[in-house]
Amino acid sequence: MTRRVAVTGSSGFIGSNLTATLRERGDEVIAIARPFDAARIAAQIAGADALVHLAGLVSAATDRAFVEANVEGTRVVAEAAWRASVPVVDVSSLAAGGPAPAAAPRVEDDEDAPLTAYGRSKLGGEQALRAIDGLRWTILRPTVVYGPGDRAMLPLFRLAARGVLPHVGRRSAAYMFVHVRDLVRTIDRAIDARAWSETMFVCHPRTVTTREILECAQQAVGRHGPIVRIPDVVLRAAAAAGDVVGRIRGRRTLIDGPRYRELSAVGFVCRVDRLHDRLGVVAGIDLPEGFSETAAWYRAEGWL
Repeated sequence: MTRRVAVTGSSGFIGSNLTATLRERGDEVIAIARPFDAARIAAQIAGADALVHLAGLVSAATDRAFVEANVEGTRVVAEAAWRASVPVVDVSSLAAGGPAPAAAPRVEDDEDAPLTAYGRSKLGGEQALRAIDGLRWTILRPTVVYGPGDRAMLPLFRLAARGVLPHVGRRSAAYMFVHVRDLVRTIDRAIDARAWSETMFVCHPRTVTTREILECAQQAVGRHGPIVRIPDVVLRAAAAAGDVVGRIRGRRTLIDGPRYRELSAVGFVCRVDRLHDRLGVVAGIDLPEGFSETAAWYRAEGWL
């Protein structure tokens, strides 16, 4: 059955993959552009089957910029959906929950403890959504999202291609990833599942250490150089310098205070039982396969 699906952030990495998939299956996609205005959006989405909210900031020079995009922006979009009686699938982030080690994975009912301004703003956006009485919503919290079209992981692949990779952060830290196709499949399922008032983590069920991530990147680009351990004191100094440079330039650097806090954390690990129970979804693309595909796409586009 053909659906009408409204999407904010449709031109972004996840949004472009989602809209392409929806259109391939014959759905009508309503792209919601900025600036957000509740009355205008409500008129645009009238009669839609769902609104998928993807728009937001992942990187910003100031905490206020995160709040404006990820909290206030979500509030406006949620109000518009409520006015139009359209349910919302909100794509948030594991960062809204906060770190957890592999030995004690985070579950959705744990108390939230975001580590960075980004995480706090994503949690604030979720709270704005939940505060609207009568709004039907599903919140998805993906882990690190990667795949063809992603620019955030590109520096890692370029370093791997040069032959030397830095190993930073805790040796024992563990992480979880989700390929963009698995996330798009999850969003597609959430549109139909009507799992209202549910919050779910989204990721491949296998955890990986920092070293495994680096080795997967090397394998993907076909170059196996040394992996050099960077002492914490050097990383701290680089983060402090990054903060200074970021304030001067008005944009974040590769390593800064927030990034240091993430790298120094015990890891970002969660359980995905609820995802399977509520949506019947199990992410199927593991990191070696996903990284290999991503590297091939980078090469084809001339990025690598």
